[in-house]
Amino acid sequence: MAISTPAAPGVKPEARERAPAREPLQAVSAHRLDGDVTHDVHETLAAEVPVAMQFNARPHAVMMATPSNLEDFAFGFALTERIITSVSELTLADIIWTEHGVALEMLIPQQRFLLLQTRERNLTGRTGCGLCGTATLEAAIRPVRKVDPTGPRADVKALREGMRRLSSLQPLNDASGAVHAAALLTADGGFTVREDVGRHNAIDKAVGAVMRAGLAPHSLLVTSRASYEVVHKAAEAGCRLVAAISAPTALALRLAQEAGVTLVGWTRPPRLTVYCGELS
Repeated sequence: MAISTPAAPGVKPEARERAPAREPLQAVSAHRLDGDVTHDVHETLAAEVPVAMQFNARPHAVMMATPSNLEDFAFGFALTERIITSVSELTLADIIWTEHGVALEMLIPQQRFLLLQTRERNLTGRTGCGLCGTATLEAAIRPVRKVDPTGPRADVKALREGMRRLSSLQPLNDASGAVHAAALLTADGGFTVREDVGRHNAIDKAVGAVMRAGLAPHSLLVTSRASYEVVHKAAEAGCRLVAAISAPTALALRLAQEAGVTLVGWTRPPRLTVYCGELS
């Protein structure tokens, strides 16, 4: 089902004709200097495009993201931003490519849409920012969901094995060296990985994939630092554990403590550092 929507921010109406979808990787030519010797080389770069999130024909945000797994991105973004509470509340009506980027046109219940309209947000989110676009300090640091303290989570062995496994399941980063990855573990033994130039986008894509499959994640692994939005999105998805390959921020630690999330940093097997919570 398609709906008529206004053009994405920065996209002129006449430019909304369908354009080909872009690939997540792009081949380029470059020159490499090894000392005094110059070589012609072929390199692979990660694509980065504006992705417009539109709800009920209203533009909400534009995220700079890798153009892959966009269906998962739509659902995961709406869930972790608390725009919807379950996948059943969202319909991805259309994906429209233009010369400027791609618009994800989504339909949500009227009650959710009315609540969304009360949230002020400007329309640009840069690649490395999960908070860009919030209009006020109060909106930037939102209350966090407290996770179920009795649910499952990864133990030390599963965490170490998961991080090793994650390092081998990053084809986009293997090719470009410029992409983050997020892995979600589920109680059935599932291990879902998504990649993106933005760490928060990778988490959204993984959340969307897992919840569209009707599963519930319990642990999140990320190939980045554990910043505020990493912990916030994990808690929104119900994860009791967050493990990052680099350090957490002080705000991320405070948020993890409030949410009841076990926070692990410097997860580079066999090394890891537990900042709050416990590991078995």
